[in-house]
Amino acid sequence: MSTATMASGEAAARHTRRNAGLLADLEKQTLIGIAHRLPRWVNSDHLTGLGLVGMVAAGAAFAAGGTHTWALPLVVIALALNWFGDSLDGTLARVRQQQRPRYGYYVDHVLDILGTAVLFGGLIWGSHISPIVATMLLAAYYGVMAEVFLATASRGEFRMSFMGMGPTELRLVLAAGALALMRDPQVTIAGLGRFGLFDVGGVVATAGLVTAFVVSGLRNGRALYREEPLPRRAVERRPRVSLW
Repeated sequence: MSTATMASGEAAARHTRRNAGLLADLEKQTLIGIAHRLPRWVNSDHLTGLGLVGMVAAGAAFAAGGTHTWALPLVVIALALNWFGDSLDGTLARVRQQQRPRYGYYVDHVLDILGTAVLFGGLIWGSHISPIVATMLLAAYYGVMAEVFLATASRGEFRMSFMGMGPTELRLVLAAGALALMRDPQVTIAGLGRFGLFDVGGVVATAGLVTAFVVSGLRNGRALYREEPLPRRAVERRPRVSLW
């Protein structure tokens, strides 16, 4: 492993978390309070596993909701379990001084990638979103994740939100969408007709994620260029020739 790779790995493990979501402050205080009250036999690994189970359950509920609308409220419960496990595992480790920076960073995000794929699979299976819109949205989401991971490795800063939208806010939007499907799976756009609720939401979300990718990429690229400007080429010094 090269020195540069080791340095980037250490930066990713010891990064600064930035969450400017609308509910970030309230969420932080709530999670700390819950962490202090959890029984000692519960550890961060248990919570990480619960987070994955919650996301898989949300995908399964979306899949079942295609033919059984009674399954759609289960999406809300599953997302709540995902929030509890995925948001609380790191907080519990910090409260108990049991941090494992590299392990936690790696495992948490690998499972996030897996869980997101399962969630989108459930949306497609339940016919709530068209495959092409789901593919566009998933690609945009993974692109943003990749940019965030690169920024974390190169700058030591892990941004968790964009324009007030973080993981918790996105879960709430997704839960609201699941309940809205029970009333009407389509929306009317004036002058254009009726379209699938999640297709419309997916197109809007894709545009937002692409914007976030471009803005963050430009911001981080400019910051890194300022920190590491292009070295000036050394001017070769030639010996002076005396005419005398």
